Amino acid sequence: MNKTAKPAVFRNEPFTDFSQEPGKRAMQEAIAKVKSELGREYPLRIGGELIFTEDKICSFNPGQTGETIGWVSKADRVLAEKAMQTALETFESWKKTAAQTRAEILLKAAAIMQERKHEFSALMVLEAGKNYAEADADTAEAIDFLNFYAREMIRLSEINETMPLTPVAGEENRLTYIPLGVGVIIPPWNFPLAICAGMTSAAIVAGNTVLLKPASNTSVIAAKFAALMEEAGLPAGVLNFVPGSGAEVGDYLTTHPQTRFISFTGSKEVGLHINKLAAGVAPGQLWIKRVVAEMGGKDGIVVDETADLDAAAQAIVTSAFGYQGQKCSAGSRAFIVEAVYDEVVKKVVELTRRLTIGLPEHNFPIGPVIDESSYRKVLKYIQIGKQEGELLTGGRQAEVTGAQGFYIEPAVFAGVSGKARIMQEEIFGPVLAIGKAQDWREAVRLFNDTEFGLTGAFFSRDEDRISEALETMHCGNLYVNRKCTGALVGGHPFGGFNMSGTDSKAGGYDYLLLFTQAKLTSRKK
Repeated sequence: MNKTAKPAVFRNEPFTDFSQEPGKRAMQEAIAKVKSELGREYPLRIGGELIFTEDKICSFNPGQTGETIGWVSKADRVLAEKAMQTALETFESWKKTAAQTRAEILLKAAAIMQERKHEFSALMVLEAGKNYAEADADTAEAIDFLNFYAREMIRLSEINETMPLTPVAGEENRLTYIPLGVGVIIPPWNFPLAICAGMTSAAIVAGNTVLLKPASNTSVIAAKFAALMEEAGLPAGVLNFVPGSGAEVGDYLTTHPQTRFISFTGSKEVGLHINKLAAGVAPGQLWIKRVVAEMGGKDGIVVDETADLDAAAQAIVTSAFGYQGQKCSAGSRAFIVEAVYDEVVKKVVELTRRLTIGLPEHNFPIGPVIDESSYRKVLKYIQIGKQEGELLTGGRQAEVTGAQGFYIEPAVFAGVSGKARIMQEEIFGPVLAIGKAQDWREAVRLFNDTEFGLTGAFFSRDEDRISEALETMHCGNLYVNRKCTGALVGGHPFGGFNMSGTDSKAGGYDYLLLFTQAKLTSRKK
């Protein structure tokens, strides 16, 4: 492999400092602009055609439920089939498009998004219920994904030309990575721009065409992203935007004989359902469908008696309650050795009680959960938690002056058994369970006692313990002496073990290979 084919140095998009007036003012102006556009209708995008349907998804503000963000046209199976046929036809030309050309479109999209960064972030503040910093990080990550996958596609195209195979006398041999075909992209609502952009751009820059079926809760953000890609020069039919019901459109496309791959991020239950459907072979299907899935987690932080306890407590609170705990990487569990257990628990409770709750557009640390279903689920788990541990703070429905939304006080439970439901089941809300361990090895064992394996963190000053924990803590992304959320593109390839998914490592240097297949050609000299 030549030097130009090595991974390039990648710089992440910097975050905005909202403690300073320029950053705060820019976001407030962007929120005002987005509010002036509320209630608009958004079409499907199939080929070059914009299609408005009678049946629509109503997207609303979870922090102010009477505020409609927009109306997004809804696909049915007929329109899904139309999109599939369009994608199949477009694939024949798109797969022949030079990798450099495909990459340049992503780079242009990243540049456009950078220019409108605060507008995308403001939309997430209103549609997804994120505060300024969470929304800003989401947009920054989307820009990073576009830039990273563009550069990575260029590198892979160079590898196609320089792959060092073992020489065979009398033959000219070459290994190339070629696109798969038509894929279905099913992103989540909790990172509605970053993960949507990352999943979609990775597939298309590798030469595939896609059908994008976004989460209904954040379908306006996805519609804006689809429009941006067209503005950046993506040919019609490469990205087909087909919001719709999971049971109707999602299942139909997953089982379609022409679907080559499904890229999914969401819950374990839906991911397993997709995997099961994709494993079936429909009449006329010529391949085993590839499933790329990231399915959630029950992540935790382990703290031993040598750790910086203030840093550990802050990391526990940030990991548990950032974006109301609605992250697959959220640290919803903490295991603390008994020697410092009481001290760390006291610090965690004090930090949690300082968190204020309110409208995301006013930039409160804690906002709403995403919808009524999530709201009821979290409150149900809090009632379960009261039977499994001691509720030290929070856990009540929160009243926010001037707002009607799905607000819940961050809940901290202590004295929770490792086998308790709130220790084992993904809640996806502002609920933290804390357990006591006799020593750090027992804490690691408790951490590993879960069907998930996405992220984790280990707090210690003992290098021997750190070395052992790095080997024994079983998760896809393990951090030492820092929070277990906040993976950076290129620096922290992201994906988990066990029921957390296929460990596909989004933002990593092998991710694009998942959307390609290797072809060996051999020619006699």
